[in-house]
Amino acid sequence: MARELQGRVALVTGAGRNIGRAVALALADAGAAVVVNAKSSQAEIDAVAAEIGAASLAVLADVTDPAAVERMAARALERFGRLDILVNNAAVRAVEPLERIGIARWREVTGVILDGAWLCARSFLEPLRSSGAGAIVNIGGMSAHTGAAGRPHVVAAKAGLAGLTRALAHDLAPHGVTVNCVVPGLIDTVRGESSGERSGHEGRRTTLLGRRGTPEEVAAAVRFLAGPGARYITGQTLHVNGGAFLG
Repeated sequence: MARELQGRVALVTGAGRNIGRAVALALADAGAAVVVNAKSSQAEIDAVAAEIGAASLAVLADVTDPAAVERMAARALERFGRLDILVNNAAVRAVEPLERIGIARWREVTGVILDGAWLCARSFLEPLRSSGAGAIVNIGGMSAHTGAAGRPHVVAAKAGLAGLTRALAHDLAPHGVTVNCVVPGLIDTVRGESSGERSGHEGRRTTLLGRRGTPEEVAAAVRFLAGPGARYITGQTLHVNGGAFLG
């Protein structure tokens, strides 16, 4: 399977660190050129692009902004001439009291997770359709399947992402594009101090395997679904959680 994505081009949103960074590096290791995206952290995506080397492009773009996504698509296609793999990883992983979530915050969180995935898929429809081996991999969330306190916006958006996965699988199957969702469970990642995720939602769960996963283990699942060995898999949700949730 070494270099199984040679000649392909991938775009990974939210790729400056953690799971997004691991996915970008895994796809590059498989031979793909990679567009590395983040909303505001130019230094982080530049660092990931430097790890990949010449076959990379770092692009700042807010995935909730249709014009910004279109500009990102134009830059990616100008540089590489194609796009075969789209990984929708950008997310806001907030934990906050229900009564403090106003409509603006609700729209902010759901906009990044759900609207952003839709806008990116729409902007790359034509190159994905013409790829011959197009693949979209959405990064879901375990709380969409278990529920979680203090996260109604995140849970709703991630659940919507699972639904979007199945819908796009139907729409894009005639063009040979697969669409799947990878759902990480308890993964050791760097979180913002205000996220509260480790002490809240994640802190109350354990895994059957007795440990947390790594971003690289999630990235391995994405690499598989983007590759030639998964061409008969579409519309599916793959849980990578060490048995924390049995879906």
